[in-house]
Amino acid sequence: MELRHAAYQAFVCQNIEQKQALAGELYAYSAINNVALGASIESKVLIAPHTAPGIPSKPDIITPLKVDKRSVYTIEGHAAMVHSICHIEFNAINLALDAVWRFANMPDDYYRDWIRVAKEEAYHFDLLRTHLRALQHNADGSPTYDYGSFPAHGGLWDMCEKTKDDVTARMALVPRTLEARGLDATPLIQTKLRKANTPHAKEAVAILDIILRDEIGHVAIGNHWYNWLCERDGHEPVAYFQQLQDQYDAPKLRAPFNREARLKAGFTHDELDALGQ
Repeated sequence: MELRHAAYQAFVCQNIEQKQALAGELYAYSAINNVALGASIESKVLIAPHTAPGIPSKPDIITPLKVDKRSVYTIEGHAAMVHSICHIEFNAINLALDAVWRFANMPDDYYRDWIRVAKEEAYHFDLLRTHLRALQHNADGSPTYDYGSFPAHGGLWDMCEKTKDDVTARMALVPRTLEARGLDATPLIQTKLRKANTPHAKEAVAILDIILRDEIGHVAIGNHWYNWLCERDGHEPVAYFQQLQDQYDAPKLRAPFNREARLKAGFTHDELDALGQ
């Protein structure tokens, strides 16, 4: 198995279950084939020029401003909220796979890290989708809600496309910026769910605990490789991050931050103070 090529095959796969399975197989293979990893990554394999990820026909993709806001106090509202996070996690599978196949000549540990992230994002997606499907059933016993039941936006993937030619910009503006916002948003979502205090809400809080724990590690991986690349290329990380934000028209970070989670993920106090200005 050539790992970057295998990651590409998982990336372009449109079937949800098959994409999840391929991500798991990729991780399992990389975990038990450490000796072959370096040679596998460095081998020259012709990759077809498809840069868009494989996605199912649903959900419909709309602009962020058109995504409806719903109350978490109703089943439909709860389902819509879970669906939006489910969509983020599905995108995150593709983002991690893209980080593996797209960028050549990185250290072996870089590829191991993002292969593991892809596997964990697939696990998060499965947790959320299973929860979504269990919320309510139709008369024939089929789930009322599933991934694709609500429209979603493609903001996360848009930045991935913008940074397709620059691995440093990718590390800076996807894991360290867009995915790191999840560290700030998750506790706020959990607070709303706790107020709802339904069995479904309590279950969702527990799922989000797992996701938050793992996402701290994913953002830490982005931080590690961003700083590694800055050191390699002679950039001052904080100043260069601001330069990349402007260059790629990235969303500006807004305080307040979940400082505890961000510090665990590799941000420094000084960096968070600078980012919040």
